[in-house]
Amino acid sequence: MGEAFTPQNRLAVSRRSVLGGTAALGATALVSSLGIGPAVAQPKKGGTIRFGIASGNTNDTYDPAVWDNTYSQVFAFARNGYLVEIASDGSLVGEVAESWTSSPDAKVWTFKIRSGVEFHSGGTVTPDDVVASINYHRGADSSSAAKPFLAPVTDIASDGDTVVFTLDAGNADFPYVVSDYHMPILKSSDGKIDPTSGDGCGPYKVTNFKPGYIAELTRNPNYWKSDRAHFDAVVLMAIVDPAARQAALMTGNVDVVDQVDLKTVHLFQRAPGVQIVSATGGQHYTFAMDTRAAPFNDNNVRMALKYAIDRQELVDKILFGYGSVGNDHPISPANRFYAADLEQTSYDPDKAKYYLKQAGLSSLDLQLSASDAAFGGAVDAAVLYSSKAEAAGINIQPVREPNDGYWSDVWMKKPFCAVYWTGRPTEDATFTLAYAAGAPWNDTYWDNERFNRLLSEARSELDEAKRADMYREMQNIVRTDGGTIIPMFASYVMALSDKVNHPEKVAANWPLDGLRATERWWFT
Repeated sequence: MGEAFTPQNRLAVSRRSVLGGTAALGATALVSSLGIGPAVAQPKKGGTIRFGIASGNTNDTYDPAVWDNTYSQVFAFARNGYLVEIASDGSLVGEVAESWTSSPDAKVWTFKIRSGVEFHSGGTVTPDDVVASINYHRGADSSSAAKPFLAPVTDIASDGDTVVFTLDAGNADFPYVVSDYHMPILKSSDGKIDPTSGDGCGPYKVTNFKPGYIAELTRNPNYWKSDRAHFDAVVLMAIVDPAARQAALMTGNVDVVDQVDLKTVHLFQRAPGVQIVSATGGQHYTFAMDTRAAPFNDNNVRMALKYAIDRQELVDKILFGYGSVGNDHPISPANRFYAADLEQTSYDPDKAKYYLKQAGLSSLDLQLSASDAAFGGAVDAAVLYSSKAEAAGINIQPVREPNDGYWSDVWMKKPFCAVYWTGRPTEDATFTLAYAAGAPWNDTYWDNERFNRLLSEARSELDEAKRADMYREMQNIVRTDGGTIIPMFASYVMALSDKVNHPEKVAANWPLDGLRATERWWFT
C-alpha cells in the first residue's frame, strides 16, 4: 500500500488526549495547481458563496436520522451546532459543550453546556435540548443510522449546566461519538425534538430548501463563534453530474465543487482563477456484496472477487494518483490503529480461480451496479474490474444506474453495487456504522460472530496495546471474510475559485473541510 505507515510516522491519539479534548488524528495534504496551498489571508466577512455538490436527492429531509450523502451533511453543519467539533487537525474542541470530563473507567462522561448559544428561532440551548436531541436516536422505535453508536448509552440526564452520559462499558472514544453529523443539537419541547424543523443553533439560517436541488441560507447574526461564518449567505446546489459541476465552476456559476472528476482535473489546473485542493484521509470506494444472497453468501466467491480486481490500475486510472491501494478493510493509514503489516491482497487471477473452484464453480456471471452518484468514475471502475476479472473466469456485466435515486433505489437494494464512504475519526465508529451485525448501514448485511465480539470488547478496552491487537484482528477478519471489496482510498479533491480562501490546514475527516467549509472559509 505504498509507503509503510508505522506507529512512529502516524499521528497517535492517547486516551488522555481524548479525555482532555485535544486528540490529534490523521493528516491532510493541501495542494493548489502549483502544488502548494494558497497564501492564507486574514478572514473577512461578506459575499454569497455557492457550492456545487456531487450528491443530493429529492427525498432528502431535515430529519437527522437519515442523512446519508455529502449534500445533506454539509447542509446540516451549515445550520446546526454539535456537542463537539473535530477540528482541522483532527483534535476535538468544544462547541455546544464547552468542556467534558470522564470517570476513571470511561463509563460516565459529563459535558458542560456552553451558555448563550442561541437557536435561530430564539431561546438558548439548554441541557434538556441536548438530552432530547441525543435521545431521538435511541430507543426501540428509532431507525436512526446513529442508533448503533449510542447503543452502549444506558442513561442521559441533565444536571444543572451539564449533561451526564452513562455507558454500559468504558469507551475512551466517546467524545468522538457525539461529534457525528447525525447528532445536531435541536430545540426541544416536552422532551422531544421536531426532526422536520430546519431550526438550528449553527452559523447560518435556512431561507429556502428544495430537496435535491438547492438550499439557501443567511448568516446567523447571533452565532456565538465570532471567528466563523464569514459569508453573508450560502447557496448549496445539488449537481450530481461531474461535467455539469465542472461547467458550473468554469463559468462562474458556483465558487466551489467537490468530487472533481479526476479525468478532467488537468483542465482545472490550467484554468485561470481556479485552485485545486486535495485532502488525504479515510475516504474509500467500495464494491459491496449482499452476503445473504447467492453467490455472495459463499466466502470463497467473495475471496475470488477480491483477487480478481487490479487495485493499482484503479488508483492510476480512476484516481489519477489521488489516492492509494485498499486492502478490503475500511481503516486508513490516518487511523491510529491501522494495521500496516497485514498481507496486501493483490490482483491474482489464479488465486481467484482457486477460490471459485473451492466454491464448486468453474466460472461466474454477475451484474455490478454503478453510477457516478456512487463516486466519480464508478462506472469506468466497474468496466476495468470486469475486464481484469475475465482472466479468472468471472464475467461481470457493469450496469449503469441513474444518478438520481441511486442511494434510495440501488444501494442496499441490489446485491452488488459501487459505494463511497467518507472516513470516520475512530476505528470503532467506522466498524460500528457499517460492519456491526444489524447496523442500519451495514450494506453487505455481514454478520461475523468473532468480529462483533471483538468490536464490543475493543470499545471498552483502555489498554492501547490490547486495543491495537483487537483492531488489527478485526481488520484482518473484514479483509478475509467480509462482503466489501475496498480497492482504493481516495483523496478529497475539490476545485475552488481563487477568490475563495481557507485555513492552511483543510480537514480530511470528511469532505469539504470536515463538512464545515461554509463556516471555516471566506472570500479574499
